[in-house]
Amino acid sequence: MIISRLTLQNFRNYPQLRLEVAQGFIVLSGDNGAGKTNILEAVSLLSPGRGLRRAALKDIAFESGTGGFAVAAELRDPKLGATKLGNAQLGTGTSAEYPERRKTRVNGAAVPTNDLAQWLSILWLTPAMDRLFMEGPSGRRNFLDRLVTALEPGHARNCTRYDAARRERNRLLADDYMPDIEWLDALDGQLANFGSAVAQARLRITQALNAMLERTDDGLFAAAKLYLADGGFHEQEALQRALRANRQADRTAGRTLSGPHRTDFTVFHSTKEQAAEKCSTGEQKALLFSIILAHADLIAQQRGSRPILLLDEVAAHLDPKRRAALFRKLSEKGGQVWLTGTEPGLFDDTPDDTLHLRVSDGNVTKR
Repeated sequence: MIISRLTLQNFRNYPQLRLEVAQGFIVLSGDNGAGKTNILEAVSLLSPGRGLRRAALKDIAFESGTGGFAVAAELRDPKLGATKLGNAQLGTGTSAEYPERRKTRVNGAAVPTNDLAQWLSILWLTPAMDRLFMEGPSGRRNFLDRLVTALEPGHARNCTRYDAARRERNRLLADDYMPDIEWLDALDGQLANFGSAVAQARLRITQALNAMLERTDDGLFAAAKLYLADGGFHEQEALQRALRANRQADRTAGRTLSGPHRTDFTVFHSTKEQAAEKCSTGEQKALLFSIILAHADLIAQQRGSRPILLLDEVAAHLDPKRRAALFRKLSEKGGQVWLTGTEPGLFDDTPDDTLHLRVSDGNVTKR
């Protein structure tokens, strides 16, 4: 599926916006603060999670609006041409009454937001992600889980259920008296069930991504390799035993000390045999490029269609030769690619059928 129409209502600096788009490159150029990234953020919210900015829902609505926002998209299967058989409508947003509660609809029917992953695979690369290798493991887990969900839509639901069971377990262990053992056993069983599924999915995607990185290394960007540190909790029984054995320590600490919620991963520059956090800023960005592009190839291989790519301000950080090579590679792969940049000239090497849009103070016009 690709997006054929995007509609925003009360979203960031857009009181209203409707864009008719197609497969291929969609370039948004304009001054800083014009609203280019806001459009990419809207697209990213058509997938599970908090979008590419991870913003609080109450902060997204247009400041002079009613307090809620809406993002809607009409999807089209490009393999079916102009036929309506492959069309679908997605919508997500909040209301003025409940500005911190997100609701989602697919073809007019209310669905859990995690179900969006059944319809679209969306990957993004933003300047804020340059800090991924330097910050704490929480950001890397979120990054990894987005990669997994793009391939295995059920992963988002397992993560949500695991986190809910863990919060309930922490609440019980925080009571003045140790809760009923059978109750804890049942809760640990739920935690182990969802937790092992989460750990197994992360391991599968890490292994598959490493294999794809090895096959597709063409020297365009730094060669990357991922190493997963997950405590080995892939088997439900092993995780349940660990939870049972650690109850007293968890009770003392006031939280669950072991499990998939503590997972981290390390990225290595294969050619230099150096951890990403010790590489230069440019090399770290190149490693991220390698991972995102290889993951897009993996999605195409396993799901039969390209993901939607959101590339925010990436062209300015590449030399002209590498920039042209990137555009050529993305064009050859196909799919829908959204790009932003301050200078239209950065995109001179994009294909002839590229849709060039000018963004200025919340207005979007064709160039």
